[in-house]
Amino acid sequence: MMIRSTKDFWAGLVYISFGSTAILVGRDYQMGTAFRMGPAYFPTILGGLLVVIGAISVIRSFIAVGAPIGRFAIQGLLLVSAAIFLFAFLVRGLGVALALPILVIISAYASTRFRWGPTLIMAVGLTVFCVLVFLEGLGIPLPMLGPWLGG
Repeated sequence: MMIRSTKDFWAGLVYISFGSTAILVGRDYQMGTAFRMGPAYFPTILGGLLVVIGAISVIRSFIAVGAPIGRFAIQGLLLVSAAIFLFAFLVRGLGVALALPILVIISAYASTRFRWGPTLIMAVGLTVFCVLVFLEGLGIPLPMLGPWLGG
């Protein structure tokens, strides 16, 4: 068999490896039920979905012709990784309301199609969504404004 779409093939393998890892990590915790989820429920379900998506992508790579893999975007990888580490460092001190827009802006800057207008709209929208869902709805114990700002 010949791989006709290297992008689909390698993307599928990445999905399968991340999904399998999530399932393996979740094995050490209690599963629970759909109505009373245990700590293993979410990683197991998400990992299973990733494995299925990855398998579909690998199968598709042998059927559909796709574009070859382009050059490796090291600058984008570094910017997104730096944004995640910076968010992890800033979220407790600045709070979610400021650390999340910083994450979105730096991550968006990694794209070759970066534009300020859509990026700022996305940063505000995601911040409002995450504050409402995670802080207010789920009660995640993170500050909206951190102690560095007197919050």
